[in-house]
Amino acid sequence: MTEPFSVPVTVRGYETDTQGHLNQAVYLNYAEHARWSLLQAAGIRQADLLARGVGPVALETTIRYRRELRAGDEVRVTCEFEWGEGKTFRIRQHIVKTDGTLAAEIEAVGGLLDLTTRRMVADPRERFKELAADPALFGL
Repeated sequence: MTEPFSVPVTVRGYETDTQGHLNQAVYLNYAEHARWSLLQAAGIRQADLLARGVGPVALETTIRYRRELRAGDEVRVTCEFEWGEGKTFRIRQHIVKTDGTLAAEIEAVGGLLDLTTRRMVADPRERFKELAADPALFGL
């Protein structure tokens, strides 16, 4: 099995809270950054999605905080897509410190919205295959 797609992130001081650890909302920003980075690495720009009349949507997100992160910590944020048969897909992500410590697990359910009809695309997996220059990054 290959390693999941990942991006490096350094925790910035202004992202921490009064306890000195990463603010809980920033974990979502890190996850979103990794997802958009994966799209870009696969050859899909936001403008490409808009030109095709579709956009990714988040339907549900769960974060499990495992270890605190502090300013200056360096992490990798992973991103793996899991495809089913319906209109939705899962995205599993981990935020891992450079020493291997798991800081957070993020699981999301997403879909691809048709921007004209405002309905979910019936088979997002096929649409991503069509859009991506490197569909393997999506596990396709």
